[in-house]
Amino acid sequence: MEQHKGDKKTSFYVIGISHKKADAKLRGEFNLSPTKKATLLDQAKTKGIESIVATSTCNRTEVYGFVQHPSELIHLLCENTTGTVDIFKSVAYTLKGNAAVEHMFRVGAGLDSQILGDFEIISQLKSSARVSKKYNLLDAYLERLINSVIQASKRIKTETKLSTGATSVSFASVQYILNSIENVNSKNILLFGTGKIGRNTCENLIKHTKNEHITLINRTRERAEKIAGKFKVLVKDYGQLQEEIEKADILIVATSAQNPTIDKQIVQNKKELLILDLSIPKNVDENVRSLPNVSLTHLDELSNITDETLEKRKEFIPVAEAIIKDIKSEFLEWLGYRKFAPTIKALKEKLNVFAEAEIETQRKKLENFNKPQADLLSAQIVQKITNHFAHHLKEENNSINTSLELIQKIFQLDK
Repeated sequence: MEQHKGDKKTSFYVIGISHKKADAKLRGEFNLSPTKKATLLDQAKTKGIESIVATSTCNRTEVYGFVQHPSELIHLLCENTTGTVDIFKSVAYTLKGNAAVEHMFRVGAGLDSQILGDFEIISQLKSSARVSKKYNLLDAYLERLINSVIQASKRIKTETKLSTGATSVSFASVQYILNSIENVNSKNILLFGTGKIGRNTCENLIKHTKNEHITLINRTRERAEKIAGKFKVLVKDYGQLQEEIEKADILIVATSAQNPTIDKQIVQNKKELLILDLSIPKNVDENVRSLPNVSLTHLDELSNITDETLEKRKEFIPVAEAIIKDIKSEFLEWLGYRKFAPTIKALKEKLNVFAEAEIETQRKKLENFNKPQADLLSAQIVQKITNHFAHHLKEENNSINTSLELIQKIFQLDK
């Protein structure tokens, strides 16, 4: 999985950091906000990188791209986050070629998520691909790969029960509330932040409780009102945050701020308060734990909570892996064809030149020469010859480069 641009040879890599080795604090240091992601893509373009996609979610940050060395991607990430190269290397992973492709499939399928079967990463991958395409940094290879991953994810979701039960942090948080708080329906719930996790959490609260005391607050009131209109919940201004926290029994924080937005100075509750921090980086300062009536839980703790369906979902992993293998093989077949297609096209053009020259020679020699019939016959012969070469190249998995070079040499084709 290499590309050649002049004398420059690049390979497909993924570099990343995830929940497997990095806690929430570390993941927060390498989190890419939309603004930082845009800057990263601009810098990639100035450095000559032609295809790159960056994703950043609550449990991972990854950068996929074609580069000469993975350090190019690592430095791009670290230049646009608060993390350092040394810290990144201590907890990160770097995969190349087929291993990077396999990794993207497993991530998209929810097999590599904090909660098995979490498919929310797919929407992030789609969004990131759209942004890269907007910057003209999504080549045919990466676009086809992402579309294949999306196709695999859809099939797994449709054909298996891998997504049964608590498959996302937003749903797990609601389950945690239901298991921890008595008489949830009578409690005042405040949701601060209306990003994707915030929206999903709000939807799950509506779906799984009968609570009519849910309030939304967002820095931008307009965004909160859009969600409130959909779910018929109350909206308050950002300036009323402290006042609403005092009324709340449950506070769910899901903002995209890069620094804590909630600390013990703003939490003045005289009654019990459960705080769930679903943000990366963490948006609730640890100092709230010193308050006697406050209980704080972060999303990493929620991700460790399993329900009774988890073991059942594990049964579908082999089926999911089989689907990935199937669609991945289709992608690799396309990739193989794409690799030799230019040579086959050039060969066909060269054979057509030969045929046209010979037809012209025979037209001059023969008095009743039937040129249309000759054109038809020559076209059919050229097609059969090129089909034969194409079939040979499809079967030559191990020595395709040697075969391509030989064809190019024999027929004097431009590389």
